[in-house]
Amino acid sequence: MTLNAALDITYVVDALVPHSSHRVRTYYERAGGKGINVSSVLAALDVPTVVTGLMGGATGELIQDGLRRAGLRDELVPMWSESRRTVTIVSRADGDATVFNTPGAEVGPAVWAGFTARFAELAREATVVVLSGSLPPGLPADAYATLVRLSSQAGTATVLDTSGPALLAALPAGPTLIKPNAAELTEATGEQDVAAAAESLRRLGARTVVASRGTEGLYVATPRGTWQAAPPRPVSGNPTGAGDACVAALAAGLHYGTPWQQILAEAVALSAAAVACPTAGQVDKAVYEEFRTTVSVERTHAPRAH
Repeated sequence: MTLNAALDITYVVDALVPHSSHRVRTYYERAGGKGINVSSVLAALDVPTVVTGLMGGATGELIQDGLRRAGLRDELVPMWSESRRTVTIVSRADGDATVFNTPGAEVGPAVWAGFTARFAELAREATVVVLSGSLPPGLPADAYATLVRLSSQAGTATVLDTSGPALLAALPAGPTLIKPNAAELTEATGEQDVAAAAESLRRLGARTVVASRGTEGLYVATPRGTWQAAPPRPVSGNPTGAGDACVAALAAGLHYGTPWQQILAEAVALSAAAVACPTAGQVDKAVYEEFRTTVSVERTHAPRAH
């Protein structure tokens, strides 16, 4: 689910130089937003997925066209306002990406009520619901908490990937899994230590915390202990889709009931495979196949026996 769905535009340039003009070497335009990226990666793994969220205007129609071309089931809910666009500039010189995100259209009470009703229906069809990205203007800070509770009532696991007040407000609803990065962990808890921050969020209601640490891999705190997973080598490219690919692996693992060691190896491998691709929502199959058997996964703490 992507409440703030977008049309993602990516420009690839030789080097990003402030205060100068640039020749665009490659141009991409696709349906985007974090949840759509997750669905794209899941589809590449042959995991059945449904895209929902909000769309509106001519940009919303372009998003839907992109979903149809990608073969993704579209259950976006219409709104009157225009959907947003994002722009990513990728520098070939250093592989870095500069992203410009617009806030999105304001969502009123009637649109929100219509969406939650449709969401509740879709949640009853699902094994896992992924809630990704920022909240559009106009929605209450606890909007994700509402969706987590609706999923729980449907007997569906939830993976929440957001930050700031929206993350903190959702924790009392008890999401199955949250996936902050290291900076978002510190922002939410004030803790610099990843393990301490993860446990703090678990005490606030999250059952499992998967913390992404960039090139260092993942730290995971679950009711059954903690793990660390690290890639065998760094990968250069566009990092903007790495987090969404990680979420896709986590959702697939919950869907299939996969052991944590395997879930983490898949999550690190898919993250690296996403970095190797120029646009979010894609994965490099060769990198994925290489990494999924070479990721280092270590159990760092087991729960005490009672």
